[in-house]
Amino acid sequence: MVSDDRIKAQLMTARDLERTLDRMAQQILELVDPDAENAADQFALVGMQTRGVYLAQRLQDRIEAQENIDLPLGMLDVTMYRDDVRMRLEQPHMQETRIPFSVTDRHLVLVDDVVFTGRTGRAALDALMDLGRPASVHFLVIIDRGHRELPIATDIVGREVPTLPDEEVRVRVDEIDDADGVWLVETPADADR
Repeated sequence: MVSDDRIKAQLMTARDLERTLDRMAQQILELVDPDAENAADQFALVGMQTRGVYLAQRLQDRIEAQENIDLPLGMLDVTMYRDDVRMRLEQPHMQETRIPFSVTDRHLVLVDDVVFTGRTGRAALDALMDLGRPASVHFLVIIDRGHRELPIATDIVGREVPTLPDEEVRVRVDEIDDADGVWLVETPADADR
């Protein structure tokens, strides 16, 4: 957690998050024909930087363990596609984008931790379209907070959590946060959003 965060509630424990990912892996498998010899050529997972990448890796592992399908995995940074990049005073922090497969004519599952206004999802779609023309894009998120400003819909959702404007949802993953879980926090009044 950020030290200034005031925790209002824990929304998911580590065990809840693991069960949610198990269920989501099954939902992805419903999109994939497990009997097709070339399922890994038709589908792929794309994790959005930062936590979406780790969540996508966990989903990839579950799908391989359950159905012996090794779906390709990419990572996507949408920083330069965001509509607020020019409004920020500081230099944007860029992360790696690595898509080691063609997105054209492939069914993609875009993985992120939280969806709020829909602006990051829109940026991700723009970034993907610059790489090719996918057959379809399914949007998977752990938490859907509502409050859309753009018509971006989620296809696979861990949990819908209505929030207030001064609240944020923090998804934490062990790989970078040394803890798994989801928390609802109240941010300081002067926090930069």
